[in-house]
Amino acid sequence: MKVSRSLTTFLSAATVASFLTVAVTAANAGPPSLTKEEMKKASQLYFDRCAGCHGMLRKGATGPALTPEALKKKGYNTEVLEAFIYNGTPGGMPDWGKQGVLTKSEINLIARFLQHEPPAPPEMSMADMKRSWKVFIPPEKRPKRPQHNLNWKNFFGVILRDVGKVAIIDGDTKKLVNIVDTGFAVHILRSSASGRYMYSIGRDGKATVIDLWLKKPDKVAEVKTCYDARSIDTSKYHGYEDKYAVIGCYWPPSFVVVDGETLEPKKIVSTSSYFYDTQEFVREARVASIVASHYDPIWVLNIKETGQVWLVDYSKVDKGTIKIDMIDSERYLHDGGWDLSKRYFLVAANMRNTIVVIDTKDKELEALIKVGTKPHPGRGANIDHPKYGPIWCTGHIGETRVACIGTDPENHPEYAWKVVKWFNLPGEGGGNLFIKTHPNSKYIIADKPLNPDEKLKRSMFVFDKVTFKHVKTLEVPSKYKNVRAVHQEFNEDGSEIWISVWGKKDQPTAILVYDANTLELKKEITGDWVRTPTGKFNVTNTMKDIY
Repeated sequence: MKVSRSLTTFLSAATVASFLTVAVTAANAGPPSLTKEEMKKASQLYFDRCAGCHGMLRKGATGPALTPEALKKKGYNTEVLEAFIYNGTPGGMPDWGKQGVLTKSEINLIARFLQHEPPAPPEMSMADMKRSWKVFIPPEKRPKRPQHNLNWKNFFGVILRDVGKVAIIDGDTKKLVNIVDTGFAVHILRSSASGRYMYSIGRDGKATVIDLWLKKPDKVAEVKTCYDARSIDTSKYHGYEDKYAVIGCYWPPSFVVVDGETLEPKKIVSTSSYFYDTQEFVREARVASIVASHYDPIWVLNIKETGQVWLVDYSKVDKGTIKIDMIDSERYLHDGGWDLSKRYFLVAANMRNTIVVIDTKDKELEALIKVGTKPHPGRGANIDHPKYGPIWCTGHIGETRVACIGTDPENHPEYAWKVVKWFNLPGEGGGNLFIKTHPNSKYIIADKPLNPDEKLKRSMFVFDKVTFKHVKTLEVPSKYKNVRAVHQEFNEDGSEIWISVWGKKDQPTAILVYDANTLELKKEITGDWVRTPTGKFNVTNTMKDIY
């Protein structure tokens, strides 16, 4: 029996030996037994930790297919699956066991569960959504001006991921303003066009809107539009400021337009579609990421599995009309952001090692650019370079290189839609999730939280954004154990870099604030409430799409 190189590399010799002796028997046997209670618990564990990459139907996307048929073809038995779940892989799968996120009994339960047919996930109707919809403070009872003297445009929303909360921190004083109950595993925060409202979306499909003008900023409405979601954004075009929001769902695969102030659901649109290339039907065609145009009343939605970018015109939602331009590109679409002009949207098709460029003015595919292994730009990093002109940079989960792409076809056509510069992050291997800069900063900064090396995953790497030379490594202080440095964010004027120290749910950590010029640590924001901090979103930068 042939054993894959990846299997022998990442599993112990004893595990591989066991695999060889039992795989044939396991392949011919039925799935391991599960009680009804175990099936229910395993389904929830899979949803919480695995569905995002492997799909609710387990047919694969960023991660491989995990259907019983696919696993049987590879000869994977319970013991082999346990080893993968415990140790993770360099391709981006977390080491759930090593991190202590999943216990050995939970890992065993998931390994057995994967050998059964996936249970049918539930659908969600407009009536279901409206039953979950709550308005805590109606718009007419909200303040007409801020009820505090704080600089709310420099507030940071900090996701406390595994405790289901968002912390609002004053960027000027570094003091906690409030902690808001939001929902399970918030994925991102987005600001309204005015900046007054901050929106969260969790992996449980619950959206909340937080009013930053309240004396104590808090949520004023919430709604659950799906069972699994990753994206939300607002209407930013002139005349539609703060009017609508759109939620991108993983399951059921759809997008939902809601009222921007109350989150009342208005329109559901299914995203189940066809692979752009093979034209096979895809039930689980999920909305991976969304950006809002500043120059047209459109949202840009990335339909992960099909490889299509949808330009959704929301100007006639109130009349029951939604116009969608569907642009074939590449798969599987993930995350991305605007170029400096905000005309072009660049998004990672991470399983094809490609960056897709969409011209939102002409509403067409502009370019497909080959980059490194599994690009993961976050929203990317924009630089107005003295030689190359405007460029946009992305890191990679699968390798240590960073790729910077020319984005100005009018004034710098010789560099447009080409990788004009590669540079390497320190250390071997990939694991980069985010790369960030600011117009007022002379640096570009990248993380490596998914790298297995203990030192690399707790470090941030700072580069000169003109020469691309490595300037300094910012390492999390040694007093914080078993942590990762993740999701760097600048403050409003670009004078500070904020970094999350990501640990476990039962482990208070910190948010580190560095001087963006001297690169010296100037503040550690700590407290018992600082648990699993991940994404941090500055109001001004998020409102204006500065990155």
